[in-house]
Amino acid sequence: QVQLVESGGGLVQAGGSLKLSCAASGRTSRNDALGWFRQAPGKEREFVARITWRGGRTDYADSVKGRFTISRDNAKNVMYLQMNSLKPEDTAVYYCAATTTGGSSRSHDYGWWGQGTQVTVSS
Repeated sequence: QVQLVESGGGLVQAGGSLKLSCAASGRTSRNDALGWFRQAPGKEREFVARITWRGGRTDYADSVKGRFTISRDNAKNVMYLQMNSLKPEDTAVYYCAATTTGGSSRSHDYGWWGQGTQVTVSS
């Protein structure tokens, strides 16, 4: 089992920044990658970014490229999402997830999920 706990969400004005954290515990060595997904009210959950646990290879959704940066600290078992130049359309619940399929951006390939953290961007 893998446990994931997100933190760092909040309310920010458009153009501002937030940094999300995801603390992983349990059998983390089994997981090839960690990812961030988000879900806005009335919309499907969507991929935001992912990072492989060992090599640090990253991938981003087109909507966040150049604004968001994913990173991880293997020693601390923590993943981060630095979000800059935030827009109202970034408002959503952000979820941390883990997968043994390192190259996937599909939510159904992720078997472990955190509880989510709310990010609200005001215009």
